[in-house]
Amino acid sequence: QVQLVESGGGLVQPGGSLRLSCAASGSIFSIYGAGWYRQAPGKERELVAVITRFGITNYADFVKGRFTISRDNAKNTVYLQMNSLKPEDTAVYYCNTGRASQPYWGQGTQVTVSS
Repeated sequence: QVQLVESGGGLVQPGGSLRLSCAASGSIFSIYGAGWYRQAPGKERELVAVITRFGITNYADFVKGRFTISRDNAKNTVYLQMNSLKPEDTAVYYCNTGRASQPYWGQGTQVTVSS
């Protein structure tokens, strides 16, 4: 059973930065890649960024130029560097990996952007 543990969330002022981490219990990111999703109160979960097993990245339009997804295979960890944060980025952020038929999710980490 794969376990994903997110960390790095918190309260930050608009324009600030945070780096989220997602640590896996095994070398799964090099097999399936990974994605970061977020869910704001009253809204559906949405895709933020993905990194494939080959290291190719893709981003939702609303974070392009502000967020960067990266991966450290040696540490079995995926990161999400978030810069120029906006109040609308406030959400619980989740890490995801695995197959479509068997996805794995972390417990989520809260990001709050507020002055």
